[in-house]
Amino acid sequence: MEHAICAAIQGKQIVSFTYKGVRRSGEPHALFIDQDGDLTLSVWQTSGGKGPGWRDFHVSKLTAFATGPATFARPRQDYNLSAKKPRRIICSL
Repeated sequence: MEHAICAAIQGKQIVSFTYKGVRRSGEPHALFIDQDGDLTLSVWQTSGGKGPGWRDFHVSKLTAFATGPATFARPRQDYNLSAKKPRRIICSL
């Protein structure tokens, strides 16, 4: 799944997936190893869950990951990956 996520990030493709039983979609911005050692996807969530906003998801808990034809133009202006203090960045915008 790591390769598919990085391809979506680089292609600025909208992604959809199920996380904790809830279908979500959004703009993927980064895949990284967090401070606890978990592979984490950072997304501007556009639908699902508690609505729009920045969300981080542990990749091990994602199911039904898919990309669609829709894309987004550019990174969100308020995105700050360094604030998350990633151990290692796998791929990012």
